[in-house]
Amino acid sequence: MDDDLFTLPEEYRMLRAAVRELVDAKVAPNAAEADATASFPWASYQALVAGDFHAPHIPERFGGAGADALATCLVIEEIARGCMASSLIPAVNKLGTLPLLLAGTPEQQQRYLPPVARGDVMFAYGLSEREAGSDTASMRTRAVRDGDDWVLTGTKAWISNAPVAGFFMVFAVTDPDGRRGANVSAFVVELDDPGFSVGTPEHKMGITGSPTAELHLDGVRVPGDRLVGTAGEGLKLALRTLDHTRVTVGAQAIGLAQAALDLAVRYTKERMQFGHAVAEFQGVQFMLADMAMRLEAARQLVYAAAARSERGDDDLGFFGAAAKCLASDTAMAITTDTVQLLGGAGYVKDLPAERYMRDAKITQIYEGTNQIQRLVMARHLLR
Repeated sequence: MDDDLFTLPEEYRMLRAAVRELVDAKVAPNAAEADATASFPWASYQALVAGDFHAPHIPERFGGAGADALATCLVIEEIARGCMASSLIPAVNKLGTLPLLLAGTPEQQQRYLPPVARGDVMFAYGLSEREAGSDTASMRTRAVRDGDDWVLTGTKAWISNAPVAGFFMVFAVTDPDGRRGANVSAFVVELDDPGFSVGTPEHKMGITGSPTAELHLDGVRVPGDRLVGTAGEGLKLALRTLDHTRVTVGAQAIGLAQAALDLAVRYTKERMQFGHAVAEFQGVQFMLADMAMRLEAARQLVYAAAARSERGDDDLGFFGAAAKCLASDTAMAITTDTVQLLGGAGYVKDLPAERYMRDAKITQIYEGTNQIQRLVMARHLLR
């Protein structure tokens, strides 16, 4: 057996080192302020653009870095280690643009991908609604054909990075009388389209530096050439996209969990109680060992899912759901244990432990709750 079978190739290790160096110097220092002020970290965004880490998945032919699925996960993991909110920059750019890469026309790809690759604009993804979260097929947003155009009306909710995006992948029902799930289509909406507006940012528990808001579509006229893929196939495209991007949520989760574990190890080695470093106590050592063990298991699953995403394997649906589910549950457990290990110091904002714990929760919710992930996995098993 090859001794390096489960070792990242050198180019991936070099990529990780490059991202880590940039994040430590120019992203992580902005994390606490972005969280405290609930403001988008523009300085971090510019640093990621300068490093070509803001949308690394975009192919080179469109001016992007051409990173594969695993490389993109490594970028997102390392950014999340320094600033969870900033990790949504490459993650949401991939989420918003992937439908174009999967089903867009060459003209659409050439129009929308190069500006994102240059860092001129960000892309957001408009699928969820207040009453259509896990049950996406029940969405109420409508798109009515009018000549060669489509007119969109409705509201999308919980849209990550909506207040800072310029392009939006929006899903709407185009055939109200059609078969449920086979009557939705995908469209590109632009920020300056008449009738389109972005709502007030939500007040959130975590990832506050990544603004989340509603999209309001009041008779937005979209040219026919902004229909992405085939009319009626939009929900399939949305779910196919999520099969790939759930892996990046797993990458976020393990990056955040690594930051929390690193903090727990440092603190318990330095904190003295009863004349000894806290890390010398067996109970603490058992906690740290369990945290590290769970994290490494989740990391390996995320990387395995990323490889399947790159190949487009038939079992990607299972592995994407499993990676997202295990990694996010692990991040929640590790960040909670970190707060516990730090005691009172973990509960106050002087150290980032409480931020890590707040940030971790969303990874169990967005891009499909972990209850939905378990349903996805079970359906794959029972086919």
